[in-house]
Amino acid sequence: MHWYTMYSTQLLKGTFQTIILQVLHQHKRMYGYEITQKVKVLSDNEIVVTEGSLYPILHKMEEMGWVTAERVSIGNRTRRYYSITQSGSSSLKLKVDEFERFARTMKNIFYPKPA
Repeated sequence: MHWYTMYSTQLLKGTFQTIILQVLHQHKRMYGYEITQKVKVLSDNEIVVTEGSLYPILHKMEEMGWVTAERVSIGNRTRRYYSITQSGSSSLKLKVDEFERFARTMKNIFYPKPA
């Protein structure tokens, strides 16, 4: 994976799909470059994903039914626009809930409440 980040790849590995689904959920329909730029902006340049890494994830999520792709001709170019599906929205909710539980658990471990 070619995700450039200030965080370790191991730390982020389980969140790539969630990040992409969240961006698509917020913006409804985007093409790959737009997704990479939005992730960069939202993360304050902490997470920079290359298009070469993004597309395999999008294709996998398309196979899973989480996103759909639509080809649109713009002049001499064809762009694939991605949108989140209902199944993708449901999966996103589960993934965000799981991440929030994990973050709370880590906070409890790192900053235990006094006994």
